[in-house]
Amino acid sequence: MLSRTADHIFWMSRYTERAENTARILDVNYQTSLLPQSSVEAQKGWEGLLVISELMPAYKKKYGKEITSRNVLDFMVKDETNPSSIASCLRAARENARAVRGSLTTEYWETQNQTWLELPRLLKGNAFDRDPSQFFEWVKFRSHLSRGVAIGTMLRDELYNFYRMGTFLERADNTARLLDVKYHAAYNDKTSDAGSMDEDYDFYEWSGILRSVSAFEVYRKVYRDVITPVKVAELLVLRADMPRSLQNCINEVVNNLNVVANDLSGETLRYAGKLRADLQFARIDEILELGLHAFLTQFMDRVNGLGIRISNDFLVPASN
Repeated sequence: MLSRTADHIFWMSRYTERAENTARILDVNYQTSLLPQSSVEAQKGWEGLLVISELMPAYKKKYGKEITSRNVLDFMVKDETNPSSIASCLRAARENARAVRGSLTTEYWETQNQTWLELPRLLKGNAFDRDPSQFFEWVKFRSHLSRGVAIGTMLRDELYNFYRMGTFLERADNTARLLDVKYHAAYNDKTSDAGSMDEDYDFYEWSGILRSVSAFEVYRKVYRDVITPVKVAELLVLRADMPRSLQNCINEVVNNLNVVANDLSGETLRYAGKLRADLQFARIDEILELGLHAFLTQFMDRVNGLGIRISNDFLVPASN
C-alpha cells in the first residue's frame, strides 16, 4: 500500500475520532456548567477546557480575554478557522476519505460524506444554541456509525490496521484530555495529590465524566460502589477491558503496529511497547502520588511522540 494512501486513512480515522471526542469533552463541560455554581467557577471550567485543548492563544486572538460559554462553543464547534473544531475535523475527515475513495467501501464513503452534508443544516439557525447536547449526541452517533461501517465492511489488510491505529491514538490522547479537563477545572495544580482528590469531589461532575465516555454502567458493574475520583481515574487509565481507557487504546495501537511493522519501525515498536508496559504495570496509587495532572500531561506528550514516529516510519511527512 502506498504511504500516501495509508496517510489519508490514518488521518481520516483520527479526525473522525477527534470530532467525537471534542463533542464529548464539550458536552461534559456544558453539562457541568448547568450545575449550581458561581460564575467564576463556571468560567474556570471553560478556561480549563481551552488550556487543556491548547487553544487558549487562538481563542484570545479571536475573542480577546473574555471567556464565555457561547464563544467557546462557537469556537470549538463551528469555527472552521480553528483546525480542532468539530466542523473542521469533519471536513478534514471527509476530504481525506475523498482522496482515497477508491480504497474505501461504498458504504463507508457514503456514511462519511453524508455526515459532512448534514452538518450545515444542524448548525444553521439557533437549534444548536438551544440545545448543544443534542448536537453533541449527533456527532457521537455519526462517529459510531462510521466506525461500525468500517469494522463491518473493510478488508482486514494494512489499510484497516492504519485505520485502527489512527482511531486509538486519537482516542488515547482525548481520553487523557477529557479526564484532565475535569481535574484542571476542579483542582488547583498545587493540590494534585491523592489526598486532595479524596476529600471533596462532586458526585454529579464525576458521574458526568463517566457518562461522557459511556462508562457509567461499566463503573457500576466493575466497582459496585459509590463514585469516587480515584476509581474513576483507575477505570479510565488502567482498565484494559474498558474500551476508552488509556491502557486499552495503547494495547490496540501496539497490536496493529505489530502487524504493519517493517525494517524501519523497530524503534517505534520499542517506544510503543514501553508505553504499554508502563501502563500495564502501573498502580493508581503510584499515579496519584506523582499527580494525576502530571501523569496525564506526560502521557499526552508520549502519545504525540508515538504519532510522529508512526508518521515518519510509514506515512507521508506532513502536518495534519
